[in-house]
Amino acid sequence: MVDGESTDATASIAREFTDKVITAKRGRGAQMNAGAEAASGDVLLFLHADCVLPPEGFKIIGETLRVNEVSAGGFYIGIEHPSFTFRVIEHFANLRSAVTRLIYGDQCLFLRKKTFNSIGGFKNIPLMEDIEISQRLKRAGKIKFVKSPPVMTLPRRWLAEGPVYTTLRDWAIAVSYTIFKASPKRLVKHYEDIR
Repeated sequence: MVDGESTDATASIAREFTDKVITAKRGRGAQMNAGAEAASGDVLLFLHADCVLPPEGFKIIGETLRVNEVSAGGFYIGIEHPSFTFRVIEHFANLRSAVTRLIYGDQCLFLRKKTFNSIGGFKNIPLMEDIEISQRLKRAGKIKFVKSPPVMTLPRRWLAEGPVYTTLRDWAIAVSYTIFKASPKRLVKHYEDIR
């Protein structure tokens, strides 16, 4: 677990469950780079705190990365909420992944550590670090998505900000970055920190 200078009890609570709590500079890119550097295995999995792998997730990751042409993989997402609105959000999020071959943070990026090191890890940018590294990984090989079973994510941000607003805002930020090359430093001003 990597804590990014949190001001709550996150790190102390995590230490009740593991002695592997790493402190890094604030920012997802910096945190994930710190975790990757401390990792001793050959495969890296970047799992956000509000996401849960399916029970057979590790087996699926191993099988996916046995194919040499695959540079990285991710999972389709499911959202832990019964509302039909979230089924629509899931559908379009997974369709987006199928079309763009970009792995978003809540899709649990996994890859070989040697691949991660060879491309230089995550960029130290305040937002869009997941899309940025996915773009480089697409050039390094094939991106593979696991369609079923999905990784499950909590609807915390959607519920806090509203599902329609959150989805449209996130897509607008992603399009601004990928198509119009907007700076992550400008875009992060439109992405509220929800804890």
